[in-house]
Amino acid sequence: MKKWIALSLFVVLALMAWIAAGPFMTIRAIREAIQSQNSAALSEQVDFPLLRQSLRAQVEDTLARRAGAQVQENPLGAIALGLANQAAGGMVDAIATPAGIGAILEGRGLVHRLSGGGIRSDDSYAHQPPPDPLRDASYRFESPSRFTATVRTADGSPVVFVLLRQGMTWKLADIRLPLDGPALSD
Repeated sequence: MKKWIALSLFVVLALMAWIAAGPFMTIRAIREAIQSQNSAALSEQVDFPLLRQSLRAQVEDTLARRAGAQVQENPLGAIALGLANQAAGGMVDAIATPAGIGAILEGRGLVHRLSGGGIRSDDSYAHQPPPDPLRDASYRFESPSRFTATVRTADGSPVVFVLLRQGMTWKLADIRLPLDGPALSD
């Protein structure tokens, strides 16, 4: 009987350790995919439908706040805001792809990523190996199924990468952008 209790306890502890280590293994897999510029490997670590939905909501909210109540109440302003939301949604869809997320995490442009950006060894503008975007991140469990990695931009604004647990795996599901930061409030 004691053996079964010990075995059950061991299984529960191993399962908890696996779940606790999951976000760190996902972050390591993201780092490796970025370093090797492997979009397929990166896409295995990202939940793109959730990421698109979250980024769209953030952009639409920021546009609505910046437009103000007067623009939203005006029929022409509401139409213009709707068109702006559609254009922003198209940009979010272009960014929320393996190549787009890789470019953001590498700190370089999407066009540069798609074109292979300076792969010749004699190219004076050849890019350096991608930086580790989560090198100085602060990590935190917000719940047993939500984990965040927060990094600071050059101006000190936080960018929060949110990983969600889906069963036994963790995936990047949200990037909380500093859209209300000092650069936008000027």
